Amino acid sequence: MSSQREGTFCVNPTRSRPKLVVSADGHGAVSHAGTRLLADLSDATGLTSTFTDALRQLRPRGTGHDPGRIAVDLAVMLADGGEAIADLALLRDQAEVFGPVASTATAWRLLAGIDPSALARLRSARATARETAWLQAAETSAGIRAARAGGRDLPGLVLDLDATLVTCHSEKEQAAATYKRGFGYHPLLCFLDNTGEALAGVLRPGNAGANTAADHITVLDQALAQIPDTHRHGAPVLIRADSAGGAKAFLHHIRTLHSRGIITCFSVGYAVTEPVRRAIRALPEQVWHPALEQDGTLRESAEVAELTGMIDLAGYPDGTRVIVRRERPHPGAQLSLFDLDEGMRHQVFLTDTPYGQGSVQHLEARHRAHARVEDRIRSGKTTGFGRFPSRHFQINAVWLELALTGADLLAWTQTLLLEGDLATAEPKKLRYRLLHTAARITRGGRRLRLRISATWPWRNELTSAFTRLAALPRPAT
Repeated sequence: MSSQREGTFCVNPTRSRPKLVVSADGHGAVSHAGTRLLADLSDATGLTSTFTDALRQLRPRGTGHDPGRIAVDLAVMLADGGEAIADLALLRDQAEVFGPVASTATAWRLLAGIDPSALARLRSARATARETAWLQAAETSAGIRAARAGGRDLPGLVLDLDATLVTCHSEKEQAAATYKRGFGYHPLLCFLDNTGEALAGVLRPGNAGANTAADHITVLDQALAQIPDTHRHGAPVLIRADSAGGAKAFLHHIRTLHSRGIITCFSVGYAVTEPVRRAIRALPEQVWHPALEQDGTLRESAEVAELTGMIDLAGYPDGTRVIVRRERPHPGAQLSLFDLDEGMRHQVFLTDTPYGQGSVQHLEARHRAHARVEDRIRSGKTTGFGRFPSRHFQINAVWLELALTGADLLAWTQTLLLEGDLATAEPKKLRYRLLHTAARITRGGRRLRLRISATWPWRNELTSAFTRLAALPRPAT
């Protein structure tokens, strides 16, 4: 229906779209065609073969499915946005694109059969595939990109550790009440800021301590084991964490890594205690310097200063420095009692970066860039570890490892196969634009063709990614 009033012609919006007759009898059409990139990249980096070797003893009887391939399919499904083991149906029901995929029951049996020793082999297999991916990046592009902060590239590698809470809505083994009055798990994770890769993670009960030094040491050691030898020993490694990573035992462990030939330094948060407050109040105005934005420009109403020598750091590694940042909070911000007293928000951190290796402003901007790990974790919760499938803790620990593998596949796809905005996009955008693309399967000339719609806005980016994938050098077998 239409109407005309005062010279305006209105069209009923329900008549602006063509009429459709919907049925479920189509053939040759596939969805999530771009997810085939992740599956093929698993083969190209050797992830599938190394997972196969790691899980060789767990081949399900009578199914014919390779256990390593099942694990890879689960990681691909999680990277694609799946949330439960049953979501493997999306891959399984499109055999023309993804080949034979295990049933839900077979996948469950595999997860239940992976004990701590098999899980350790999976981690080693992931490290082997990572080394291949980094070699491919070195041969086909500029290699592993540098992390940035304060308008400049940071040397070497930057590792960010942080914990997060995952709510469990049912009784699960070792799930417990959290410090935020929730119930669930409290995993501790480590991401590589250079590429967004998920290096390591440990599943912990919900009541696990946020600043437990032993857990931080375990995750850091697992993360370092994921880094290829040439990068682990040939370049500086910066380890960042919030105040939960400021335990003395953890910082001393970072220092002892020097004896293993790993050039490490730390940048960790520090609590604003009463002695710190007194030291800040005692600072003369002339020692405060303008803070920097992440692009290197001056940050309005924010300043930094050094507190080293004004605070007792007994028990901390030699050379530990204390740096403080103050900023006038934006309207509506929640302030602590100290902020109300001073009218400024203060943040303090420790670093053992020697003098002469960056200004105080740059060191503060470098530490503040640790906040990017919160985005990694938020995205990771849509890539598997936002919910756990089983009542059994060990199965959920394996699930976490496969979720980290899915995050790696997304990061390797961006490093090796994509350019422009998509090379730094979050998983949500990658799924919408590339992975969840629909296509049509055709046959001709003894070839199986995947035809992407000529009107899809990101068709060129997707086809270019498949072209780069085909050109990747393959690991020796």
